[in-house]
Amino acid sequence: MIEKLGVIGAGQMGSGIAQVCAANSIDVTVVDVSADQLQRSIEAITAGLERQASRGRLTGSVEDAMKRISTANELSALKDVDLVIEAATENEEVKKEIFRALSPMLQPEAFIATNTSSISVTRLAAATDRAGKFIGMHFMNPVPKMQLVELIRGIATEEETFQAIKELTERLGKTPVSAEDFPAFIVNRILLPMINEAIYTLYEGVGSVEAIDTAMKLGANHPMGPLELADFIGLDVCLAVMQVLYEGLADSKYRPCPLLVKYVEAGWLGRKANRGFYDYAGDTPVPTR
Repeated sequence: MIEKLGVIGAGQMGSGIAQVCAANSIDVTVVDVSADQLQRSIEAITAGLERQASRGRLTGSVEDAMKRISTANELSALKDVDLVIEAATENEEVKKEIFRALSPMLQPEAFIATNTSSISVTRLAAATDRAGKFIGMHFMNPVPKMQLVELIRGIATEEETFQAIKELTERLGKTPVSAEDFPAFIVNRILLPMINEAIYTLYEGVGSVEAIDTAMKLGANHPMGPLELADFIGLDVCLAVMQVLYEGLADSKYRPCPLLVKYVEAGWLGRKANRGFYDYAGDTPVPTR
């Protein structure tokens, strides 16, 4: 059974994964090269646990959960864990570099999972010394709130690995679904082309930002409009997934919209940059187009 877990990357996804693990009595070490990022992660996890506690959704105290979390700047801090979940930036070469450095640090029996939202699990596994113990474990954002985890076997993933990670997913209170190792898996294979099409609809002048989001919320009963959702995900992440789909499936229907490319080039990455399809500088988001 997995009792000690490592998370690589102290961003939004890594912090969310660490929070869920600590809330479910699993010891977790969060590793990031940035001390400042680790501090922000601890603050975000504490705030998240306090929100859970205030709503009666936390078993035990915030203090007890926080005692299960430690931080480190070096991968060597993960030498005794049962599983490492990589939640670094969505860049294949960055991830492979991490896995090459990580593998020699781990116990031979330790599992490795990647939280990639689109990159081939088989290719990432090949950068490790344990392709059979490697799997895709794609959490949805925000991790504490979203119930789904996509489990993606690489070509070499062993059944024992799949079952161990499936069991852990259920212990975390999540629902696992099995996805094949095709570009972007299930959720993003369907979701990101829809967002990309919404951006094309804006680009071609069919509707304004506000009109497109209102139309999809009221006409398709979506809780968030596609452009609002793109800002929440991060436009750089949206572009990265569309590029993986376009390159991996060689179909023009997955071509990233030029307007999406332009926004990313401008640094308008959505909520995290305070500007994307909406400007978040004021109290109320204002469309930028």
